Amino acid sequence: MNKAIRGAITCSNDENSMREATVELLNTILEKNTLTTDDIHFANFSATKDLTACYPAKYARLDCGFQDVPMMCYQEMHVENSLEKCIRVMLFADVKSDKVQHVYLKGAEKLRPDLKER
Repeated sequence: MNKAIRGAITCSNDENSMREATVELLNTILEKNTLTTDDIHFANFSATKDLTACYPAKYARLDCGFQDVPMMCYQEMHVENSLEKCIRVMLFADVKSDKVQHVYLKGAEKLRPDLKER
């Protein structure tokens, strides 16, 4: 069954921090949803306007095995007083379960407080 899985994480605006955040976010999503990269159809990343050091897709490819996964990176729409320094991802995947586990880490949990109760 094809499903969209969402996630987000905050980090500093330097390449190493963005790399670590991207890897942590993707690995957590894959683990919590019992997925491999073969299950992923494509990935869309967005980053807030204050994250400019690198593209998250670069490290999905280099460190997470997403070499054959089509990916795009976008700048997140800026909304006043919104969460800063945030990488978001939407993975479209073939999942085995009816439910997916969305992952929000390192301050990004405030984007989806409704998920805390699940």
